[in-house]
Amino acid sequence: MKIKHIVYTLLIIGFGSFIAYRIVSNKNKNGDSKGKDGKNKEITVNGIVIKTETFDNTISLSGSIEANEQVEIRSEISGIVEGIYFKEGSNVSKGQLLFKVNDVELRAQLQQAKTKQGLASENERRAKLLLAKEAISQEEYDVARADFKLAQSQVQLIDAQIAKTSVRAPFSGKIGLRSISPGTYITPSLLVAKLVNVGQLKITFSVPEKYANQIKVNSNLSFTVVGTSEKHFAKVYAIEPEIEIATRTLQIRALAENKDGKLLPGTFANVELPLDVIKDAVVIPTEAIVPVQNGKKVFISNNGKATEIMVETTTRTDASVLVLSGLKVGDTLITSGVMSLKKESPVKIKIKG
Repeated sequence: MKIKHIVYTLLIIGFGSFIAYRIVSNKNKNGDSKGKDGKNKEITVNGIVIKTETFDNTISLSGSIEANEQVEIRSEISGIVEGIYFKEGSNVSKGQLLFKVNDVELRAQLQQAKTKQGLASENERRAKLLLAKEAISQEEYDVARADFKLAQSQVQLIDAQIAKTSVRAPFSGKIGLRSISPGTYITPSLLVAKLVNVGQLKITFSVPEKYANQIKVNSNLSFTVVGTSEKHFAKVYAIEPEIEIATRTLQIRALAENKDGKLLPGTFANVELPLDVIKDAVVIPTEAIVPVQNGKKVFISNNGKATEIMVETTTRTDASVLVLSGLKVGDTLITSGVMSLKKESPVKIKIKG
């Protein structure tokens, strides 16, 4: 039993020594060790002197590209397709005939309706003459006139149905793949093809609500698409009148020219949206910022010691962040080793340009 107690005692002592070693080691790494005179060692860090500059405030957003106009081509009536007059994947002009549904039966009905219209017209003429001679009553004339008007309406109705057998392009654009052939029995539920206007494209994206008052109609922006670094340009033409409650964002839509047809609807867009240009702005490197529980802080050098300063920031890029308050021109900002600094730590600054 004595040997067992001795072994346990040695293990406890060894474990305690290891913990003590790690504590001392961590203190040395964090610069917390004392010098021979009992004071904290001076830490060498990089820094910059705060000065103002003009800041082009630009935010990066994700958007989607949509056709300026797009429609599903369908027939308004049922019947046999007797002719197709477009080539798949080709450009078509507004008003161009796309396909024709057989209208033989409708034209026969039209001739019948016109015959009835002619007879009703003659009856109405005769009734009018008899009414003038007081040979018939006003009521009898009204019946003859109503029959004539009804016959006219029937002719107009059939004419409208015949017009629907010729399906034309509602606007100029590129037509997609067709799902019919000559002889197909078509119904209004059958999708024939899609027609899109790709000469212009819409870019739809959302911005955080804090930038909402900086977005204006006719603002210019640039964007790129996946697979190429080529920049394209667009102009804001519409802004949603309210903030989306679920996402706290404002939806924006811009219009881009696509005359060469390089851009395709449905593509993902990386949008660069310029906001207000800020003069006399304070811009600092992102690595100088230290996130804390109640905000963000930085360290400046004051008489050779690190001093904590709470700052308010806004737009952030990959390398810098715009500071709204907390720093002033002439402050010496510490830009390296900030995570290991403590308040009043002695520092030696290496000023960078």
